[in-house]
Amino acid sequence: MAFRTIVIDTHSKIEYSLNYLVFRTVDEIKRIHLDEIHTVIFQSTAVSVTTSILVELIKRKIKVIFCDERKNPLSELVPYYGSHNTSKRISEQIKWSENLKGLVWQKIVKEKILNQSITLELEKKISAAQQLKQYFNEVEFDDITNREGHAAKVYFNNIFYEGFTRNDSSFCNACLDYGYTILLSQINRAVVAAGYITQIGIHHRGEFNEFNLSSDLIEPFRFLVDEEALILNSNDDFKERMIKILSKSVLIDGKLQSVTNALNIYVLSVFNALESNNINNIKFISHNGNI
Repeated sequence: MAFRTIVIDTHSKIEYSLNYLVFRTVDEIKRIHLDEIHTVIFQSTAVSVTTSILVELIKRKIKVIFCDERKNPLSELVPYYGSHNTSKRISEQIKWSENLKGLVWQKIVKEKILNQSITLELEKKISAAQQLKQYFNEVEFDDITNREGHAAKVYFNNIFYEGFTRNDSSFCNACLDYGYTILLSQINRAVVAAGYITQIGIHHRGEFNEFNLSSDLIEPFRFLVDEEALILNSNDDFKERMIKILSKSVLIDGKLQSVTNALNIYVLSVFNALESNNINNIKFISHNGNI
């Protein structure tokens, strides 16, 4: 089972040889078997990459992320076909009923707000946590009253600081942006591997958003990034810390799994719910199972 996230951040050449990713620099050569890898992040623009290794990574559904000159995620590789029955899955995706999508979104939003309230409790923000639990109980079909937005305002103002906004260029936002992007890329990987496309969402419908569906599915997992951001300071290598979230253990469906595996289980369970017309099939991670 793949378990390694490979971060390449030095001047080097990356190539393919006999089922191995080969890392070459002037001073060393390293070989990593592709079966061990679930994600490769090219964090430097001074890396030479052969087409052969990129093709093999795509074939094996290994997520590939490219960063810009500031080492921020800029793009990722998404294969045209992630499953043998992609055409069937896309046809099913287009036919998901608005009623069912509204119920799924309601459940996702409730889980997101619940996790936020638990995070606030852990930070001793009891009053704010109680307010979010009230919002949790008020979430309606398709969240038509936008309890998610109201909860977010209370949540961020209490977990970070009063007046906090996701639009500024603070260190905290840099941490959040990077962490959310890493999670989103893994969800993209799971969506495509299951045969669906990321453009057609459950709730998000942005015409310029290639990842509408993944933007829906990420919501209950955001607290993992938020809690990591809370313990970081400007002297920390926050990118390395955020990448390590993927290897953390969480509880889902009664078992401890890495976050990467848990994301796969969760995403597949959402698709199961949509195809079986039963939202109770959705499997979320347990906040208290976070280790």
